[in-house]
Amino acid sequence: MENTRRNFLKIAGISALGFGVGSLVSATTQVEHEVAPTQQPAEHNTEKLPEPKPVENVKSESSTQSAVKTAGRWGMAIYTSKLTEPIRKKIISACHVTHNVPHMENKRHEIKWIWEEPYTHAFPENEHEYIDEKTHTQPFLTLCNHCNNPPCVRACPTKATFQRADGIVLMDFHRCIGCRFCMAACPYGSRSFNFRDPRPFISQLNMDFPTRMKGVVEKCNFCAERLEMGKMPACVEVSEGTIVFGDLHDPNSEIRHILKESYTIQRKQNLGTMPSVYYIV
Repeated sequence: MENTRRNFLKIAGISALGFGVGSLVSATTQVEHEVAPTQQPAEHNTEKLPEPKPVENVKSESSTQSAVKTAGRWGMAIYTSKLTEPIRKKIISACHVTHNVPHMENKRHEIKWIWEEPYTHAFPENEHEYIDEKTHTQPFLTLCNHCNNPPCVRACPTKATFQRADGIVLMDFHRCIGCRFCMAACPYGSRSFNFRDPRPFISQLNMDFPTRMKGVVEKCNFCAERLEMGKMPACVEVSEGTIVFGDLHDPNSEIRHILKESYTIQRKQNLGTMPSVYYIV
């Protein structure tokens, strides 16, 4: 009885195994027949690859870099006698629109990159009691002097203010902690502090230049971002020839020829800061 039952189970197991293997072989054969017709050997693949793009259509890095304006030391010369009121307003507007400078109604919160100052404020060390009326009353454009010996750079504890090899003094807004040591060190009042969030006070937003935030210092940057694109500073472009910008280290540059032939003054040059902005009087 027991042997009969054991023999029956063996026979049933062998039958089930044979059925499973047969099904598997049958399924595999079916898949092979379904897939095989769609496959082609590599040597019979005649699909044509796309043609490579011509080399001349690819913009090389060297061609991009050639557009960048470079200098040993950037400097600016301003023809004070040629600056009419419309030109001054156009220069200030171009600078402020280009760099998203907010327009604050409250003078205590005013942000300025380039602005007007009377002679007595701009050049207090050059004033005397018999100065001519025109010079005494004429507004002068003032901005960061990008000094060759900048005290603001030495005063900044986080290196948010730094000087490039070409003489431009820049601000890293993300590193600025708002201590305003640079403002105290600058003898020209060329820096502004954002007591309020400036973004709501920008009437015409320029998406090509970053906005700032509350609690950081900002100032003129000699349009360093435009020089990287091969352009001149915004103020120079709209100045109608009243502002000259160039390399002070190049004896053949336009600005060097002008400085050689014209009498110029600088703001508080007796402090030893070595400003890079000259005023032709």
